[in-house]
Amino acid sequence: MISRREFLNQNAMGVGAVALSWLMQQEQAHAIPEALVARPHNDLLPRKPQFAPSATAMISLFQHGGPSHMDLTDPKPELTKYSGTDYSGDIHFSFVNAASKKLLGTPFAFQKHGECGTELSELLPHTANIVDDMCLIRSMHTGANGHEVSIRYFHGGIPGVLGRPTLGSWLVYGLGCESQNLPAYMVLSDPGGLPVDGATNWSNGYMPAMFQGTVLRPREPRILNLQPPSHLAGGIQRQNLDFLQELNKQYSKTHPDEAELDARIASYELAARMQTAATDALDLSQETEATQKMYGLDQKETQEYGTRCLIARRLVERGVRFVQLFHSGQPWDNHSNIKRGLASICKKTDQPAAALVTDLKQRGLLDSTLVHWGGEIGRLPVVQGDPSPEKAGRDHNGQGFSIWMAGGGIRGGMAYGTTDEFGHKAVENVVTPNDFQATIMRLFGLDHEQLKFPHNNRFDIITHSRPAKVVTDIIA
Repeated sequence: MISRREFLNQNAMGVGAVALSWLMQQEQAHAIPEALVARPHNDLLPRKPQFAPSATAMISLFQHGGPSHMDLTDPKPELTKYSGTDYSGDIHFSFVNAASKKLLGTPFAFQKHGECGTELSELLPHTANIVDDMCLIRSMHTGANGHEVSIRYFHGGIPGVLGRPTLGSWLVYGLGCESQNLPAYMVLSDPGGLPVDGATNWSNGYMPAMFQGTVLRPREPRILNLQPPSHLAGGIQRQNLDFLQELNKQYSKTHPDEAELDARIASYELAARMQTAATDALDLSQETEATQKMYGLDQKETQEYGTRCLIARRLVERGVRFVQLFHSGQPWDNHSNIKRGLASICKKTDQPAAALVTDLKQRGLLDSTLVHWGGEIGRLPVVQGDPSPEKAGRDHNGQGFSIWMAGGGIRGGMAYGTTDEFGHKAVENVVTPNDFQATIMRLFGLDHEQLKFPHNNRFDIITHSRPAKVVTDIIA
């Protein structure tokens, strides 16, 4: 037997630790109002947004590599005027051995288009037809020149950091999906291979696996083994699936809160429902000849990308929440021969991207479908490598560049923000990827600071509490 005093003396640290732990739990419980915390869930059932949304679906046409804004979307007469002279400002080069401070004016002509009078390069004749429907943001800024660091900033909310849920994961986590017969988040990959940074572009990060992007094969058949063999079709398949489901549910009862198991069960059930829904969604023979021609399916240069843009429209038409299109590698990374390289990738993408916006509008879907076009960085206003007109290129630039958005509550027919006279740095109405994320969440009826997911003993948000603003000026 020991006295009470001896007990407290011997166990002071233990009792104190228990008391401290209890107090910290109480403090954590009261630190965030419960109403502001989305309860963690592991399903894709449709959920109501926090307030009235203008967008219910999004198609992101991500342009890996850094499209050259001063050659495409951001005319700079002063750059052309002083082309060949030395730039007086400070520049951060990614490739010092090929660096130069000689300014490089664009070889392409710009012209005003639409009622809004937005100026675009001659390389974008089809995008020129939709300028009155789109908002061109000319003041994007990541502050970093590297590809991966800026890609992860755009997708995951923090520059360079791996292991975070991407924008599509956050949207389907917060809102679920109207269709239970197709994946909520779909990725249309390039037949040439993965984009730079691979599957990180559509990762679910620390969220359950069902919130990651589902990749469609870039060639037919776009979903392998979608239909069962004839000897297993019909009732036999249904019996097998029911039996498998029963086994999984029994295991789940004895092993609760296993996200990977729940995701696998859900994927089996979804796969069965997709046998009809996916076959229908991917059947482009249902489209008219005029529609297929509008997307460029009748031309070698545009057929592949046009096909994916058309599939994207058919997916959101059937209730898919978020669709992303990616290129193989980074075709906009024009370190040399920008004159020919830029013309080539524009030829592939310009018509299909513009057709997507036009098609959505014709079908009454543009008001509720947000379309995004843009890369992770832009290009520098100076020469990289050989300065001759046919060989000159441009290095990376995350200090200022352009993207555009259309539909889904975006104010059309406007250009927002500016870069300096040479296109090097964003100087007015600067927009960061975190601002971009916060604005998209608002369009979907969500407050980016209130949609939370528990991670590492804290509630995380898409911007990781970094400075972020909703760009209200571009919202209709």
